[in-house]
Amino acid sequence: MEVLDVAIVGGGPAGLSCAIEAGKHGLTSVVLDKGAVVDAIRRFPHALTFFSTPELLELGGIPFPSSGFRPTRVETLRYYQSVVRFFNLPVRTGEEVRAIRKAGATFEVVTSGQTFLARNVIVATGYFDTPNPFDVPGAHLPKVHRYYSEPFAYTGREVAVVGGKNSAVEIALDLFRHGAHVSLVHRGTALSDGVKYWVLPDIENRIKNGEIKAYFGTEVGEIQPNTIVLKGRHKEEIPNDVLFVMIGYRPDNHLLEQVGVRIDPETLAPLHDSESMETNVMGLFVAGSIAAGKLNNKIFIENGRLHGKQIMEAIEKAR
Repeated sequence: MEVLDVAIVGGGPAGLSCAIEAGKHGLTSVVLDKGAVVDAIRRFPHALTFFSTPELLELGGIPFPSSGFRPTRVETLRYYQSVVRFFNLPVRTGEEVRAIRKAGATFEVVTSGQTFLARNVIVATGYFDTPNPFDVPGAHLPKVHRYYSEPFAYTGREVAVVGGKNSAVEIALDLFRHGAHVSLVHRGTALSDGVKYWVLPDIENRIKNGEIKAYFGTEVGEIQPNTIVLKGRHKEEIPNDVLFVMIGYRPDNHLLEQVGVRIDPETLAPLHDSESMETNVMGLFVAGSIAAGKLNNKIFIENGRLHGKQIMEAIEKAR
């Protein structure tokens, strides 16, 4: 069986940047993803516009054409797909990695279809697959959602959004503008300081005008089929047809842990060198937002895309 120089787990921007840099260094590689190319972006809200400008999302020096100052989800998907084609990257989609094992000087990367051997492994799986815990009675009900795509199914319905950061705020506004009766439930006493400056006046005015009901200092205590029970500053039961829980996500570190990578119990970040991105397991690297653990406001596409160059330089140095 061929032994690759690098096996990359995750086909997001960070994983793609690693594959591009591997090619530049003449290294053989494979990119394995259980979903599609940049699958997390594919699952973002359909009308999403990125905070970043196109230049900050570029990979491999390939210009990112966009019709506006900030690119849309569709433009971003098309761009990254074109990057894969341009560099002829060895991406294997629909290939879920189920285990990583150290086998002497190489790694065995076991997928749903086969086993790959590689001298180095890069885990770039992000965090979007694992929502933060929401341990509330009734959270199993089908009306409770951890992801959001579009508003059209919720016109005229009682919809609550849990959270106070960008995702929750933008979803609440989108639902309101498409005819839903929206309540925003946030355990903080005010919206997050990180809410986008051009979005903040909009949500504040909708709340001030009573167009979106805001329950600050409040949490969902129980979920019933037709209502939710609030606790905290507001102790009441309100009508509810649909609940979107937008309280963030965290990395799934099970692949790293099974091969011996140490994980910080507070941040859930894997132990790694910030220059080389190598973990405590020699030859195993992390790239992209998984390197920050649950502090996912520290690493974005903008800086995660730079990890590929750092990692390949470290691999070259060790050869």
